[in-house]
Amino acid sequence: MIASSAQRSTDRPATANGTTPLPALGSSLSSAIPWNLVSLPDTPLFGTDGVRGHVGELLTAPLAMQLGFWAGHSLKTEATHTGPIIIGQDSRNSSDMLVMALASGFTAAGLEVWNLGLCPTAGVAHLTRMTEAIGGVMVSASHNPPEDNGIKFFDAAGTKLSPHLQAQIEAAIRGQMTEGLAATVTPSNQWGRYYLRSELVDQYTDSLYRPLIPTRPEVPLLQGMRIVLDLAWGAAVHIAPAVFRRLGAEVICLHDRPDGDRINVNCGSTHLQTLQETVIAYGADLGFAFDGDADRALAVDAKGRAINGDYILYFWGQHLRQAQQLPGNTIISTVMANLGFERAWQAQGGTLVRTPVGDQHVFAAMVAQGAMLGGEQSGHILCHHYSITGDGILTALHLAALVQHWNQSLAEMVDSSFQTYPQRLHNVRVGDRQRRLNWQQCEAVQRAIAQAEADMGDRGRVLVRASGTEPLIRIMVEAADANLVNHWTERLASVVETHLAA
Repeated sequence: MIASSAQRSTDRPATANGTTPLPALGSSLSSAIPWNLVSLPDTPLFGTDGVRGHVGELLTAPLAMQLGFWAGHSLKTEATHTGPIIIGQDSRNSSDMLVMALASGFTAAGLEVWNLGLCPTAGVAHLTRMTEAIGGVMVSASHNPPEDNGIKFFDAAGTKLSPHLQAQIEAAIRGQMTEGLAATVTPSNQWGRYYLRSELVDQYTDSLYRPLIPTRPEVPLLQGMRIVLDLAWGAAVHIAPAVFRRLGAEVICLHDRPDGDRINVNCGSTHLQTLQETVIAYGADLGFAFDGDADRALAVDAKGRAINGDYILYFWGQHLRQAQQLPGNTIISTVMANLGFERAWQAQGGTLVRTPVGDQHVFAAMVAQGAMLGGEQSGHILCHHYSITGDGILTALHLAALVQHWNQSLAEMVDSSFQTYPQRLHNVRVGDRQRRLNWQQCEAVQRAIAQAEADMGDRGRVLVRASGTEPLIRIMVEAADANLVNHWTERLASVVETHLAA
């Protein structure tokens, strides 16, 4: 634990809007942060999952240092005790650089830093919640390609930062501080310390498998199962195989070393072909694919079929409902959830609540409604019986345990569940950040969406949105008729490419 440094208030003139200008560049505070080296976009820094972008463009060491400094002070304003900041990372080549820059900012803010090293995002959230830490950070761009990276912040409870704190951090980076934040930022010689704490990851690993230890430990839960794991060259490479083997499974691994040049490249949860082929070739019971930071998982059954988050939520929801552990028989999902899933769940007396895309929206709805299960079609699943955040390894373990519990193959479970409506997803790359985030102002795109909705009526639906994590406009069309789906997907993609991507 670090010793609490005395914070001395200073008198700085407040502006009319209640913010305080940054100290002059000659002050001792400014010498800790290179204020003039950061180039900021006109659009918001924080997206749906922290700050994410191309390294060397949006994400640089000076920006990461400022994010650490201002996040550190913002977290101190919320803290009820003195404690460290926990940092984890995936295997990207830029992650070391960003971690060290963040640590410099945090220690300049007088905070102790515990660096976990390579660790899933859920590990950072879990350890932040279970220790005396006042906050945590994960350096990862999740499923994005190797040249991207991201910085995700957690509060002391292990949940994503509130919009209020995100806005406070960004305002300070842009040159203005709230009065509350200004009171914590004073020139001081009380610097933080930095420690490597990779041994803490073992506590997270134990939290994954201990709830699944059977009443007869001599008979491992997953004994007799052959499971293929695609680890995407990322954060799950050490933990996931060890946990599955510890529970008795025979494990075949793909892309099982940390490799910053190849993370997510033609592998993992966004590229299932190799996993599908391997499951069939080895006669495996099932397979799982993780993304770079292992906060999501998708499955493949013995027939080689991809099993997405809608099916995982359906199966896990059935199990929790039977155990009377699903309040209101409610599952929280997003606007992307397939209509086939929704109607099958409703037929069982359940309720599906839809939110905007993004795990923070799912989490907020779960808290508001007292729900215990929620997630996204992409495989980002939250079960509050076991974790406060999305955890791909935990999700995979519990789905494998359900297969054993029901004494059915995953393929049989899928065949007896529901039929999905034809749904097509199409991404259009829009490099211009301003155009992408303001796509709704494009009249041609709005006209095309209105035409699609009028044509399909209640037979289908359209969803167009800007990705919060990649330079993409995402188009989803779903309908009972596959011809309608293909026609309007292609039409909308053409309009977006013409008016936004050109």
